[in-house]
Amino acid sequence: MFNKVILMGRICHDLELKSTPSGVSVLSFRIAVDRNYQVKGEERKADFFNIVAWRSTAEFVAKYFGKGRMIMVDGELQTRQYIDKNNITQNIVEIVADSIHFTGEKPPLQQQQAYQPAGGYNAYSGSYQNAPAAPHPAETVNSAPDALNGGSSGDFTESGDDDEYPF
Repeated sequence: MFNKVILMGRICHDLELKSTPSGVSVLSFRIAVDRNYQVKGEERKADFFNIVAWRSTAEFVAKYFGKGRMIMVDGELQTRQYIDKNNITQNIVEIVADSIHFTGEKPPLQQQQAYQPAGGYNAYSGSYQNAPAAPHPAETVNSAPDALNGGSSGDFTESGDDDEYPF
């Protein structure tokens, strides 16, 4: 069996880290994911997904993300049921996050001073992924998201040594 979901979208509301009675951290939030297509003359539509993060992954999201920030979630789809106050069975579909990643979006000005590791947090290994190493002086380039947001190829510098690349 295979159950894997990868979504990238914006957090819809303020985050509130909670704990279970046994002290396990949990964070539930929704993200809005724009659809790839748009009907001419209509506003772009989005789908909304419920995300649940546990333990250190929940703490990571609460610390480094907030309402309106872009986030990438890697997890698995789960369904559960509960009985509401009207005694009606409700079905819930949610993504249980395995890892959370930054998207390259620049943080708001007031958060730029805070440490934000590149990559994301992986709940399985309990570690940050893709942590940046000290750059080689010849490899210093502007970030790719700047180029995607109106920059040009002139924003990048060439590395002088092709032997340093892993491909």
